[in-house]
Amino acid sequence: MKKILLIILLGATQTQAQEVIYHVFQRSFFDSNGDGHGDLKGMEQKLDYLQNLGVTSILLTPLYQSEFYHNYFATDFEKIDPQYGTMGEYISLVKEVHKRGLKIYQDVEMQYVTHEHPWYKDSYGNPQSPYSKYVYYNDSLNLKPFFFYNIPEFTTYSNSKQKIAVVNMNNPAVRHYTFDVLNFWLDPNQDGKFDDGVDGFRLDHMMDDLDNFKKLPNLFKNFWTPVLSELKKTNPAIKIIAEQANWFSLGREYFREAEVDRVFAFYLSWAIEQMNKKELTKAADSTLTKNPEGKEQIVFVENHDTRRLASVGGMNSEKLKAAATLNLLLGGIPLIYYGQEIGMKGTQLKGATDGNDIPIREAFEWTADAKGNGMAFWHKNTGPWWDSTQVKSHDGISVEEQQTDINSLLNHYKKMIELKKSNPALAYGKYKVAENSNDHVFSFYRFTDTEKILVVVNLSGSPEQALVQIDRAEKYKSAKSLLNGKTQKVKNYTSLLVNILPYKAQVYKLNK
Repeated sequence: MKKILLIILLGATQTQAQEVIYHVFQRSFFDSNGDGHGDLKGMEQKLDYLQNLGVTSILLTPLYQSEFYHNYFATDFEKIDPQYGTMGEYISLVKEVHKRGLKIYQDVEMQYVTHEHPWYKDSYGNPQSPYSKYVYYNDSLNLKPFFFYNIPEFTTYSNSKQKIAVVNMNNPAVRHYTFDVLNFWLDPNQDGKFDDGVDGFRLDHMMDDLDNFKKLPNLFKNFWTPVLSELKKTNPAIKIIAEQANWFSLGREYFREAEVDRVFAFYLSWAIEQMNKKELTKAADSTLTKNPEGKEQIVFVENHDTRRLASVGGMNSEKLKAAATLNLLLGGIPLIYYGQEIGMKGTQLKGATDGNDIPIREAFEWTADAKGNGMAFWHKNTGPWWDSTQVKSHDGISVEEQQTDINSLLNHYKKMIELKKSNPALAYGKYKVAENSNDHVFSFYRFTDTEKILVVVNLSGSPEQALVQIDRAEKYKSAKSLLNGKTQKVKNYTSLLVNILPYKAQVYKLNK
């Protein structure tokens, strides 16, 4: 019985650690009904694509009703944005995701509401409102709301004006409400089966002292830990992912103090972009080797708040493949931002509206013709972000153009994901740097108690040769390439000579 239980637990751990998350901005993903907006039906219709890519989990951006196109500032936490669809369509998507053995996460940010939210509308200028203490006011008459970063008004891409007020997270009623809302999404029909529920949450802009104004301090202890602890009682298997508001943080305070399971590897993301061995070595060591047991880093190269990697100066298709290899094989939990796998482009604009981020959240490019079926051009003809769109016809950046090209970026992603998932050391093994003789070659190990994989990546645009040091005490005799099947001898148990083409990688299984 003990042996059977051990096998079951080991299997669960391996499946969990093989996770590859696909971060989708669903308004831009696939439009199922021709209204220009990506929607929940469109997500469900494209699950075959995601499974074929090899991802195991889907992270949605917020679903709740909002006047903002990105849905981060709510007008109602309990309603789905009607442009995304209905509750029935949402449940259908979640159940289909689970039928396929995939997971689904929701992104939430419950620290703020707009002036259209019932709490604000009822409590503004009305201290007697039952919601008087749900919004943080700076005066007793409820005439001076504590606005987001003290900015009284924001302009949306469609030129509407919105006020964003800070929620009073000191209020126990707000804490209970937050738990109730999130708990609903864990098991909407309350039958205890969780086939209709999310597998966890991404907590956007999570902070211990909200926005560092010292008005809402100690939130890890007084707000988030109680909420998240109770959620895990409902479903102990959920994962809580925190986005550090401070992108320079490695996030370990979230592990220690706030019941968080995963944080984002911002430092490592920056180092991958640099393609610099020294920086990669430092970033990977600090990010991947010092986490508490059971706590994990989300490894990414782009997301909904950053430039598209393909638009970084000096980037090309081969360099993008090298970044993909690092993104997927270094360790942690890899995350792919929609369109990253086909090399979509985009950088933020400068200006005073939320439209500045639209260029990094454009319609996913399904077809070679930019006017193809399902393309979600919800922001068509609305401003400079449309006038300068990077979504163009027949430029090689589309699923249609790349899916049959064995050398495409898309197929490289598929290959690296499959490689990761099919080898235990790459799927859930630990990380350790592998020293080598070349300043332009980065090498590392992924290993378990029974398997050791060596990954060697050329960070330069020229052919390189590197002598990789192998621990003599482990007595490895040979290294078999997992990419071309060829076997090399390990010289005197101590070194492996690797010749590697520009921006290419080699992956070896070491054998005794």
